[in-house]
Amino acid sequence: MRFKHCILNDTANFLYCCMKFSIPLFQFILLLSVLASSACKGGLPKEEIRRYEVQASRVTIIRDNWGVPHVYGKTDADAVFGVMYAQCEDNFARVEANYIMMLGRTAEVNENNSIYDDLRMQLLYDTTAAIKDYNNSPTWLKQLCNSFAAGINYYLYKNPNVKPALITRFQPWYPLLFTDGGITHSRTGGISEKEIESLYGSHIETTSKVETNNHLRNNVNFEGSNAFAIAPSRSAGNAAMLYINPHTPFYYRTELHMVSEEGLNAYGAVTWGQFFVFQGFNDHCGWAHTASEADAVDVYEEKITGDENSLVYDYDGKRLPLEIRKIQLRTKAIGADSKNVVITYRTQHGPVMGIRNGKWLSVKETNRSLNGLVQSWQRTKAKNMVEFKAALSLRGNNANNTMYADDSGNIAYWHGNFIPTRNASYDWSQPVDGSTSATDWKGTHSIDEIIHFENPAIGWLQNCNSSPYTAAGNSAGIAKVYPAYMAPEQENFRSLHLMNLLSNNNKFTLEQVTATGYSRYLSAFDSMLPPLISAYINLPNSNPLKQFLAEPIKILAGWDKNSSSESVPTTIATEWAYRLIYTQPPPQGAAENQVKMLSLYAQQSSPTVLLKLLRDALLVLQNQHGRWQVPWGELNRYQRASDHLEESFDDNGKSIPVPLASSLFGSLPSYEVNRIDTKRRYGTSGNSFIAAVEFGKRVRAKSLITGGQSFDPSSKHFNDQAIMFAEGKFKDVLFYKEDIQKNKERVYHPGQ
Repeated sequence: MRFKHCILNDTANFLYCCMKFSIPLFQFILLLSVLASSACKGGLPKEEIRRYEVQASRVTIIRDNWGVPHVYGKTDADAVFGVMYAQCEDNFARVEANYIMMLGRTAEVNENNSIYDDLRMQLLYDTTAAIKDYNNSPTWLKQLCNSFAAGINYYLYKNPNVKPALITRFQPWYPLLFTDGGITHSRTGGISEKEIESLYGSHIETTSKVETNNHLRNNVNFEGSNAFAIAPSRSAGNAAMLYINPHTPFYYRTELHMVSEEGLNAYGAVTWGQFFVFQGFNDHCGWAHTASEADAVDVYEEKITGDENSLVYDYDGKRLPLEIRKIQLRTKAIGADSKNVVITYRTQHGPVMGIRNGKWLSVKETNRSLNGLVQSWQRTKAKNMVEFKAALSLRGNNANNTMYADDSGNIAYWHGNFIPTRNASYDWSQPVDGSTSATDWKGTHSIDEIIHFENPAIGWLQNCNSSPYTAAGNSAGIAKVYPAYMAPEQENFRSLHLMNLLSNNNKFTLEQVTATGYSRYLSAFDSMLPPLISAYINLPNSNPLKQFLAEPIKILAGWDKNSSSESVPTTIATEWAYRLIYTQPPPQGAAENQVKMLSLYAQQSSPTVLLKLLRDALLVLQNQHGRWQVPWGELNRYQRASDHLEESFDDNGKSIPVPLASSLFGSLPSYEVNRIDTKRRYGTSGNSFIAAVEFGKRVRAKSLITGGQSFDPSSKHFNDQAIMFAEGKFKDVLFYKEDIQKNKERVYHPGQ
């Protein structure tokens, strides 16, 4: 009976139990023989395999003609089992990679040096806290977590040819490390890796040092997402509609459908390794997310005194001891057996993360929480706005804004979710004094207290990682109602572009929604090009650049500012703009306003600089492509040739032209590219999973995913959506079972 709490198929745990309970040698040998006889192929006990097989028999996976898995389970837990099995079929490597990252062990399998990433993750994500949350979970959630682990472990058992990079057995508490699903895995309040290295670097053996970010990455954000909702009053079908457009690294999520006899019927994007639909819809409502800058994380300047063995920090006149925690890091780059044991520190605010201006900085955050995972699941089963708001009220999402629409005609938007209540007299955009209780959090704002809109009279809502005060048109007057920490975002060109499009259509169809979401107008050049053209006009005829730049300037002046594969001015304008941004110092007075920043890059640069940068761009095009008149699609390409976690690109390999451009310049569909090592530019991030949903009498939806559903280069579903993705030609979502059956390619149980 003493052994009942030991996991016998886990060798380390088995040996630990033997020592803990002082098992005599003959009993140890006997138990070891029992363990060996109970296990079979894959090292799993027969009873465990039988449980998996019984659960698999309750799950049916239907792959449709796009390769999308529709997973049907008797219970919610069965559906989770099937979803995890299907994800592993499509790409086990990405499922595993996400949990290696969450565990802070990436450097053990990565040739590149990522040891400071691992340290950051282990400082923020305490596995003991995740295990405690799992043990304290309600029964229904624990069943989902158990099925999560079972689905993956059964896949590994059934596919012994698949060799994990590190994790040979998945644990049911892993989902409690990764509770949100957003691209922002770890929010550190702006503390950089360089600042982490400044505090802990002397104790870490590594092959390289952290590089300081260039000014571009410090001041211009290339990432983001779009979401908008249409009310019935602006819908041709008198039904609410939702557009879902996250901008992430390509292949960051997969598309799937999960159904159970317990009321689950969710379709959409699932982050690899998670068991809930992060962005998508069910038969009554839909939800989309954009990355939020609403302040959910704070940095504290700590006043530290004492020596290395007795460090204390000041708090309200008291001197409190720093908590000490040893973190072990390994790295493949300096040998598989190499170890770094780092002594780390913690105050009551949270982990001490780094040093800035000589001051130790701690971080207060809730990057993972039990409520976060509960909320992520419950919203997938919401049948109306009341139930959806009940899920939001858990306030477990600290990284995202939420757009919503439903079959009752409601549309809504919430800016952020978990937002602590604070003393508004402090500037929370900067580190605050950690030595006083005046900077303590005072609870959490309710969802009725955060910035939100429900069913606005204008008939639409939008957010593009932009100011929430323009979510329903220009509502800047309400800003004075809310503390500044709720809405640090300012405007960007995507938001201005989208508001204009939404305002000019009173009767949207679903097809018009997808066309709007794929508008390729590059509105940034409305303000960036005039200073360049003016500089050319004022250039003396005697200047050699006058003749050299005559034709390019003429082309730019006549450009409609829409990107297309055939467009030469798109190539010229973007290559010039990137040089302007990369080579010039950040303009003064731009703050965080992207519209102001890009405009000032052009307005505050001298005419000589603007024209010379254009000349340089043209000369590089001439040198690399034999002419400067390069159509955008010849330069801007999509290439997917392997199932590697990080794609490498080859100018001699097969690729297709892409008419999309960077969202930095106002394009609603985002297409961000590599700008090194190749002559052509190849997409690496941007549009990933995209969907448009209409909530009429029957749900109607269209979707796209980067490249295709499969990660097998030999599969027809590896690149069957690539051209559609580039051109914005959406596929019809198969949501109802009768439609799925008509378009099925394969029907099976996990393990078959």
